[in-house]
Amino acid sequence: MEEYDIIVLGTGIKECILSGLLSQSGKRVLHIDRNPYYGGESASLSPLEELHRKFKVPGPDQSMGRGKEWNIDLIPKFFLANGDLVKLLVHTEVTRYLDFKVVEGSYVYKAGKVHKVPGTEEEAMRASDLMGMFDKRRFRKLLLFALNFDMRNPRSYQDVDPNKMTTRDLFCRFDLGLDVMEFTGHAIALHNSESYLDQPCGETLRRIRRYSESLSHHNPSPYIYPVYGLGELPQGFSRLSAEYGGAFLLSTAVDEIVMDDGKVKAVKCEGKLFHCKQLICDPSYVPHRVRKVGRVIRVICLLNHPVKNTHEVNSCQIIMPQTQLNRKSDIYISVVSYAHNVASAGMYIATVSTAAETRNPETEVQPALELLEPIMQKFVSVSNLLVPNDDGKQSQIFVSRSYDALNHFETEYEDIRDMYRRITGTELCLGGSQRHNSHTSDED
Repeated sequence: MEEYDIIVLGTGIKECILSGLLSQSGKRVLHIDRNPYYGGESASLSPLEELHRKFKVPGPDQSMGRGKEWNIDLIPKFFLANGDLVKLLVHTEVTRYLDFKVVEGSYVYKAGKVHKVPGTEEEAMRASDLMGMFDKRRFRKLLLFALNFDMRNPRSYQDVDPNKMTTRDLFCRFDLGLDVMEFTGHAIALHNSESYLDQPCGETLRRIRRYSESLSHHNPSPYIYPVYGLGELPQGFSRLSAEYGGAFLLSTAVDEIVMDDGKVKAVKCEGKLFHCKQLICDPSYVPHRVRKVGRVIRVICLLNHPVKNTHEVNSCQIIMPQTQLNRKSDIYISVVSYAHNVASAGMYIATVSTAAETRNPETEVQPALELLEPIMQKFVSVSNLLVPNDDGKQSQIFVSRSYDALNHFETEYEDIRDMYRRITGTELCLGGSQRHNSHTSDED
């Protein structure tokens, strides 16, 4: 009989991060996946033929180049350079296994066209057709205020109470126009609904500062992305787990989760019993312990050209705020290319994602697809957004949330942090390190 402190089912990014962290903290961890590869729902597929097989379509065409030059992330998400997930990578030294390159642009959609998002004082004054001269000055004042704002230092508050003043009132205090409010809230603070406007402004100020600080690290955008795609991320944390004694079983079917008096006792795999005190898994392993709260549509588009009006950049993020399209949720476009070693020379991968609001979600993303034309080939998927029914403390079964439609990792990190807190009873604390600097490149 084999005994472990924790068994992890599934090798998605969240599961692998938690496996690595808990092994590093001294727990005896066994990691099991039914698939022969890492990544689960968030896998990276290579060669290109694998993508066609998954979506059951013929191809690929010879014009796509060599299949082995492609690495297609099923759920691509960018990292904010100063975001919490990058800090976690540095803290655990998983940066040893990853090389990053800067994403070359951050854009927002307005009135049928994409515009560069200004994130610094200089960009605010240069910016763009997004704002008139007076709006530029007002936006610059808000940026300066956010950069100097510190929740721990009341002297930085001026007359703003971050716990009482709403974000709407904060924007009114700086006399921002509706267009400036829109791109600030959605493309800089990265809120995905309008509810933030009536909530205390402290969180929005923190997000604006995080975006600006990320941008100062890695001009011309605040985002970075791994060379060869996200496939190395779960494997990097798996290596971390293995360094600290973690064991792995791939291509192993789970027959049963054995319970005893309402608590997890063991996992039965191919007739063999593995005992544990706690269980971590993605929703696919415990369908009766999760509920559907929505749907997400993703469209992977293969292109042979950069996106129009993005200054010919090889990679970028585009956010289409909901109010521009009379929707309840934003539409996201992430673009990567041969520059990140994820496609053949001269080829691009653009992924459109959003929360589905109707019975015909492909129609909902048509405005985004029009920005990408001409599209050589597209692959459409609609998946359920699943969340756990409870916090897992009684059963000691801790289930991750499905990946949302956002094309950055900030909300996924919140799920990791929340699960870590429930599993261990302690906060996930990160230390500093300089190792990351030597593993990041902004070269072409």
